[in-house]
Amino acid sequence: VQLVESGGGLVQPGGSLRLSCAVSGFTFRNYGMRWYRQVPGKERELVAAISSGGSSTNYADSVKGRFTISRDTDKNTVYLSMNSLIPEDTAVYYCNVPYRSLNYWGQGTQVTVSS
Repeated sequence: VQLVESGGGLVQPGGSLRLSCAVSGFTFRNYGMRWYRQVPGKERELVAAISSGGSSTNYADSVKGRFTISRDTDKNTVYLSMNSLIPEDTAVYYCNVPYRSLNYWGQGTQVTVSS
């Protein structure tokens, strides 16, 4: 199982970014996916989740209305579109899949929101 995130970077407050997570090593369409984020000294926080079919999504209260999780089965990729970014969104973002009783993580991508 391999998860590879991309799309992070430096953005000004109010800006947008789209993160991607390309997956391999399992049947993507059969598994729900999640995005987490973590800042130094704090626990990893669940940001968004999407069901295997993509019809159900859930978000942390802190990002509702600003972030959108989606998936493309043809590309084996899950996305996190982030709008109206604020400095508190600064973190390393990880995608995650619970697969066969284990949690798999990507290497993370840094998002920094600063003027």
